[in-house]
Amino acid sequence: MKKQETISLSKNQIKFFILLLISITAFISCGEAQKPAVGQEDEIIVFADSTEYYNLENSLLTVFGKIIYTPQPENLFVLTRKNISELEKYRARKNIIMIAPLNSNSDVSKYISGMLSSDVKNLINVDSITIINKYDLWAKNQLLMILTAPTVEKLNQKILNEHENLLHYFQKISDKRLFQSLYNEKFERKDIEAKFLKEYGWMIYVQSDFHLALDKPEDNFVWLRRSPGTDMERWIFVHWIDDASPAMLNRDSLYAIRNKITAKYYRSSDDASYVEISDDYKTTLEVNFLGRYSLMTQGLWRMNDGSMGGPFINYTFYDQPTKRIYMLDGSIYAPKYYKKKLIQQVDVILQSFLTEREVKKEVKEDLMKQLK
Repeated sequence: MKKQETISLSKNQIKFFILLLISITAFISCGEAQKPAVGQEDEIIVFADSTEYYNLENSLLTVFGKIIYTPQPENLFVLTRKNISELEKYRARKNIIMIAPLNSNSDVSKYISGMLSSDVKNLINVDSITIINKYDLWAKNQLLMILTAPTVEKLNQKILNEHENLLHYFQKISDKRLFQSLYNEKFERKDIEAKFLKEYGWMIYVQSDFHLALDKPEDNFVWLRRSPGTDMERWIFVHWIDDASPAMLNRDSLYAIRNKITAKYYRSSDDASYVEISDDYKTTLEVNFLGRYSLMTQGLWRMNDGSMGGPFINYTFYDQPTKRIYMLDGSIYAPKYYKKKLIQQVDVILQSFLTEREVKKEVKEDLMKQLK
C-alpha cells in the first residue's frame, strides 16, 4: 500500500499561506462586477493586530470618535477592530482602515507590505507619506485607507497631525453615498427647483417630501420644510444678500444675520417665541464649500423661551460673479431620536446648491419645461 505523504508547516508558514490566499481572492474579485459597499454609514472596520491597536487606539478615537452634540453626544464614527484573517468576511464594508507599522512583522503589516510597491515603501520609510487611499477596491463607493509609518510612535504622531484630512476622506465618501441614496429623479420637486432657478438665479435639490413653506422675495428668503408638525422635522432655508461685500463674511455678521432671519420666520405657532443660536457647542470653521471659501457653522438652535431645540448646520459664502452672500442652512427637530444621520442628510442637500451659471444647459432646459 502506498503511504500518504504529509507536509508539516510551522505556525508562521500557515499564517503566510492564509494571507496569500486572502490576497489572491481579493485580487480575483477586483475583476468582477462590483456590488455596492455595505454596512453602517458611521462604522469603520479597522484591521489591526491586537497589540498594535492597543497602542494606536487612542489616536484613532481622537480623530474618528470625535463627539458631536445634537444635543445628545454622538460619535462621528464607530471603530470596530478585526483581525486580517477576517478580511474576506468584511472586505465589502463601506469604510475600512488597515493600520500597522510598515516593518513590524505583524499579519496586518505583512498584508500592507504586499499591497505596496517598493517605491511607495521607500517614501513611507522616509516619512514622506502615511495615508494611502484606495477607492472601490472590493466594493462600489468603498474607501480603504491604509495607515502606516516606520514605527508605532511615528504612526501615532502622523494620525494626530493629519486628523482633518483623515476625517475629511471618510466624510466626503459618506456624503457621496448618502446623496446617491437620497437622489431620485422620480421623486424630485422639479417645479420648485425651476421656480428658484428662474426667479432667483440658483437651485438646490428638493426631495418630494419637502414643501415650500415660505417664499419671501422681499427678504431674499425661502424655507423648505419636511414633515411639519411631527416629531421628526427637517428645515432648510436659503437667504442671500445682493450687492454684498466679502468683508461681511465674518463670524459675528453670520450669527447676527441668522438670528435676524430666524427671529422673523422661525416662530412658534402662537407667534410668542422664535429660534435663535444657542451658545452651547457652537463652532465656526473656514472650509472649501463647492469650490468657494466659506464659513461653516455647526451648533444648536433653541427657542428663545427654551421650549425646543436641536442641531443645525450653516454654510455662508460670497459668490464673486453675482456679488451675493449666500447663507444655506439646515436644521433638525427630532426630540425622540438621535440626530447625527438626520443632520448629515440636510448637509448633503445643502451641498447640491448651484448658481445659475453652474447649472448644465440640458438640466436648465429640462427644469424650465416644468414652468410651462
